[in-house]
Amino acid sequence: MFEILSKKALNPTVVRMTISAPLVARKAEPGQFIILRARDNSERIPLTVADYDREAGSVTIIYQIVGAGTMELNTLNEGDCLHDFVGPLGTPTHTDGLKKVCIVGGGVGCAIAYPVAKKLHELGAEVHSVVGFRNKDLVILEDDFRAVSDEMRLMTDDGSYGEKGLVTAALEQLITDGNVYDEVIAIGPLIMMKFVCQVTKKYGVKTIVSMNPVMVDGTGMCGGCRLTVGGETKFACVDGPDFDGHLVDFDEAMARGGMYREFEAHAREAACNLFKKEGEANA
Repeated sequence: MFEILSKKALNPTVVRMTISAPLVARKAEPGQFIILRARDNSERIPLTVADYDREAGSVTIIYQIVGAGTMELNTLNEGDCLHDFVGPLGTPTHTDGLKKVCIVGGGVGCAIAYPVAKKLHELGAEVHSVVGFRNKDLVILEDDFRAVSDEMRLMTDDGSYGEKGLVTAALEQLITDGNVYDEVIAIGPLIMMKFVCQVTKKYGVKTIVSMNPVMVDGTGMCGGCRLTVGGETKFACVDGPDFDGHLVDFDEAMARGGMYREFEAHAREAACNLFKKEGEANA
């Protein structure tokens, strides 16, 4: 069993949880993910490794409470144990040899972007970070990013914190100011990554994106996470999750992601009713 060592809310819907998982911590690298089950009959949830401590044998995950699975996960607290915690899965983000990189994170995608920025900083690369959120209340990991960034731009859609505007505007300004990046690494909502890639393609800057479609088994067998990259079918769980952003068919990926919204809404409503009844029974 995998004990929850700590649990902290980063904003009203995003939670950071550190798990005792020595074997996973020993091998984990930025960009990889795990698949967990909160209880023995829970659904499988893929979550990217947000941090790890090899000496302590712990792995940190950050999740957004958006569906039935994450709602159930959030009922567990420090001292409780997860039933399954499998990984690390996927291919680590390529960081060797990069000298100057811009990390672009959007919303809860910043939880995936941060360990990449941290690893690059540890390797001696110059790291510029552009992170964006809808408003001040949703900002996460600000201090963590500042600690590993040579330059950081924090954007909010409504201007309630940091600079007002989109991450694409800040990124384009950095490029036109004369910064020459070996790579831009973008992680966040599909629509954000699509427009980041449009900006970087205009300037000929290699861009890596982290794709996180629906997954079931995490081994490439179910085909649920398939994407079209450069005209070929790829599976995010085994071929990725990182891909050349200029080759990803984002429109197809967004259409496939939208197929499950109605099902997810019904599952979320059912979970809300279940947890409400359990709470009333325990009151």
